[in-house]
Amino acid sequence: MSYPSISQIDSDIKKVRPTSELVTSHTVISGSDAEAQIAVVGDHTYDPQPSTYRRILSSIREPMAEFFGVALLIIFGAGSAASAVLSTNSGVSSSPKGDFFSINFGWAIGIAMGVWVSGTISGGHINPAMTLAMATWRKFPWRKVPAYILAQVLGGVVGAALVYGIYFGAIDIYEGAGVRTQATAGIFTTYSLPYMTSAAAFFTEFLTTAILSMVVLALTDKRNSTLSPGLLPLALFLLFIGFGVSLGIQTAYALNPARDFGPRLFLLMAGYGKEVFTYRNQYWLWCPIIAPIVGAQAGALLYDLFLYTGQGPLNAKGDY
Repeated sequence: MSYPSISQIDSDIKKVRPTSELVTSHTVISGSDAEAQIAVVGDHTYDPQPSTYRRILSSIREPMAEFFGVALLIIFGAGSAASAVLSTNSGVSSSPKGDFFSINFGWAIGIAMGVWVSGTISGGHINPAMTLAMATWRKFPWRKVPAYILAQVLGGVVGAALVYGIYFGAIDIYEGAGVRTQATAGIFTTYSLPYMTSAAAFFTEFLTTAILSMVVLALTDKRNSTLSPGLLPLALFLLFIGFGVSLGIQTAYALNPARDFGPRLFLLMAGYGKEVFTYRNQYWLWCPIIAPIVGAQAGALLYDLFLYTGQGPLNAKGDY
């Protein structure tokens, strides 16, 4: 008994090979009975057209990763704040279940989990300020920016809605049934302490986001960082713990327009009233949105100007 040779099998495959195919593998026996050989050849499974579901998934997968990343950030962050704040009421809990450090810990876990979920799909920006910085300084496609930012903001809305729903009863006990004020709005959005001037609040957010941008670019710079890509979320976890305990008390360190604006939109819909937007002459716009965007650009500029040796807007050739 004889078997077809490998060359014969390969020739037959080429005759029927389509332009679009999925390639798996299987084994065949070639040669004589006395001296059989095992060879791996292509098993060509036809995939003429992707399904409608696959086409839709391909177009929304990256924005959805950003959506889920921000939603997780808010769930862990606002959830930890809700636990710490609402449990100070004896009607909610017999003893407090958190403090300033636990809130920082919650936001740090949120940033790590959000980036872990989205990182290899969308880049793990989960922050409009970082998306704009990456588009400006790291060739992230500008055509993707609107979808990313929309997804990030919607993730903030949904994340806040989920936490609000979970703690709805506790909020009623804490504030009174149907009463909604800044006392619990601060669980979801950022407010500066009363003594802070507008300039001081803006600069705090500007500086903190500049540091965030510089550190992210350093951690993702192959010529500078020795960090494994899979450990980036852990590094960001440590960074956000640092932000919270060092720079977080005065403005609640938004650093992220979607982290503040998304939940603020939800609070407006949840009955907190227009005060969430009229506080301190549109604080919502110039402190947690404009300051982080400008700060992220400044941090990227400083990194590229003094530390980055790769190709970028300031160095077209990419080398010294």
